[in-house]
This record gives sequence, C-alpha cells and structure tokens, in this order.
Amino acid sequence: MAEDKNYNNMERMNEGEELEIDLMEYVRKLWAARRILLKAAGIGALVGVVIALSIPKQYTVEVTLSPESGKAGGGSLSGMAAMLGIGGMSLGSEADALNVSLFPDIVASTPFILELFNARVTTLDGDMDTTFVAYLDEQKAPWWSAVMGLPGAAIGGIKSLFGSEGEEEGDALNPFHLTEEQARKVTALRKAITADVDKKTGITTVTVTLQDPMVTAAITDTVVVKLQEYITAYRVSKAQQDCAYLEQLYKERQQEYYEAQQSYAAYMDTNKGVILQSALTERERLQNDMNLAYQVYSQVATQLQVARAKVQEAKPVFAVVEPAIVPLLPSGTSKKVILLGFVFLAVAGTSAWILFGRELFDSLKAELNAPQEGAEKK
Repeated sequence: MAEDKNYNNMERMNEGEELEIDLMEYVRKLWAARRILLKAAGIGALVGVVIALSIPKQYTVEVTLSPESGKAGGGSLSGMAAMLGIGGMSLGSEADALNVSLFPDIVASTPFILELFNARVTTLDGDMDTTFVAYLDEQKAPWWSAVMGLPGAAIGGIKSLFGSEGEEEGDALNPFHLTEEQARKVTALRKAITADVDKKTGITTVTVTLQDPMVTAAITDTVVVKLQEYITAYRVSKAQQDCAYLEQLYKERQQEYYEAQQSYAAYMDTNKGVILQSALTERERLQNDMNLAYQVYSQVATQLQVARAKVQEAKPVFAVVEPAIVPLLPSGTSKKVILLGFVFLAVAGTSAWILFGRELFDSLKAELNAPQEGAEKK
C-alpha cells in the first residue's frame, strides 16, 4: 500500500512538472513572437477605430406606462341604471379582446408604424424640421451597409430603366400595397421601436432608438400618444355606437313629444269653453298622446345620459411612470469598448495561431505532401 501511494504521488508530481513546462513553453513562444503580437494589436486597433467611427451614434428613450383597464359598464353605471329604473339596457361588463399583452404587436403593426410617418420632428441642432419619413432618409448608415446594398441598388436601377411611369414610387401611403422603400423603412422601424410588457404587473415599456436625441424623444412621445388613442378608440367604439344610436332616437322622440304638445295646445286654444262630449274625448286623447310621448322621450333622455357616462368610463387610463426625456449620452456599445474588443480579438487570434495553429497547419501540410513524395519515389 505504501508503495502504491508513493507511485501515485510521483505521477502527480510528474504531471505538475509537465504542465508547468508546457505553460513556460507557451510563454516563451509568445515572448519570442512579441513583435508579431504588437503588430497584430496595432492592426486590431486600426480596424477597431475604423469600425467605431463608421457606426453612427444612436440614442435611446424609454417611457414606462401603467395602463388601467376602463370599466365597460359595471359598478357605478349599473347602480345609476338601477336608480333610474332602466331595466332593458345592458350595462354588464364586456369581454376585452385588446388587452395589455397585445401592446407589442400593436406597436409593431404596419398601420401603427405608417401613422408615424407624417409626424413632425425637429433635430437637436435645428437644421431639420420635417416629417419623420423624410428624416429617416437623412439617417446615416455604416459604409458596409452601402457596400452590401450595391447589388440591390443596381437591380433597382435596372428595373427603373425598363419600368413604366405608373410604376414610379409616389408619396402617398397605401397600407395594402407598400413600395420597396416604404417596406424597408417599416422593417427598420420595427427594430427601432419596441414595446415590452411585464405580464405580472402589466407595466409597459416603450423603447425608441434613433440617431438624433430630440427626434428620439419626440417620436417616443408620439408613439405613446398614438398607442393611447388606439386603445381608447377600440375600448369606446361600441359605447360610442350605442351613444350615437340613442342620440338619434332622442332627437326623434323629442320631436314627437313637441308635435304632440303643440297639437294638444292648439286644440285647447281652439276649443276653449266647449263642453261637447266629442270635444272632451278628443282633448283626452291628445293629452294621453302627449303624456305617452313625454314618457318615452324622458326614458330615452335618461338612457342617453347613461350611455354618455359609459363612453367616459370605458376610456382606459394610462399612468406615465417615466416620461420621455431627451437623452444626453448615446446608447449602445461605446467606441472604447469596440476598440478594445478588436485589439483583444487580434491578439488572441494571433496567439492561438502561434501556439496551436501553425503546428496544426504544418502537420496537415506534411500529411498532404507525404503521399506525393511516396509517388515520386516509385
């Protein structure tokens, strides 16, 4: 047993010595190639500077919303209807098909994004005061984007040469049939404008990333306003339809009551002091018609007041927890991090080639040349 322990200890010592020797060998190789590593670091720094300067600055603005679902008729409206004696009007809560979880899909939808195209924006330096879609044409892009877009631009130029006048792009927006340029802008804005919803709390965060801080803040505020309008329009659409119907019904019943009232008043003025039974019967009939018209008119007026209250109560409430503020610093990866990252990649790649890649390449080259040398000897 003692001999086995001594043997194991000797093996561990030998493995530790071999590991230390290998590490020292690697260090010696890297030290011998220090000039190459310095050149690689310089090349990596040069590439990093070019890449960092080519990427335009971007600014990000976030707005936090806490939406509260509007009540679609329960609670106070039901109590009001009961107090007013309206039993035939349904004021129960309705299913809401447009809930908070759909906010990201709404913001990313093509109709919603197209509504932002005509929004007025002004850059921070004041040089541009135009529409958002015109501002998008002035945004900078890295040089490699232009290089990668050359084939598409060439194809588009060829198509324009052989295309007819009717195929030229117009300024009008047609959500059903977008041009290639409009579709490209919509796709880019889907990435620049996003909405995230916390499923537990319902807190919605709207994030916009663009190249000008003033434009970014303005578009973020516009997105929030249009999102509120979109949800409000949906929530109150049914209540507004009911209210519009009752408005029309109210005017008709009001006109009927006024006509019955005028008929009764005119008959009373004409037959004042007449005691004939036929005259008394006609007076009673006109009075009953007037009273019935008034009852219907009064009931419709009460229903109209409840419907107007329902429209107001159906409107959702959005509490802006964090409003849009013009950012002072750009977002994304800083130029220093990009520079250091390329330097690290260059040095790491060169070191891997010196330590492992060169030997592996030489061994593969030797294996490939071995069959050729054997064939030449034969």
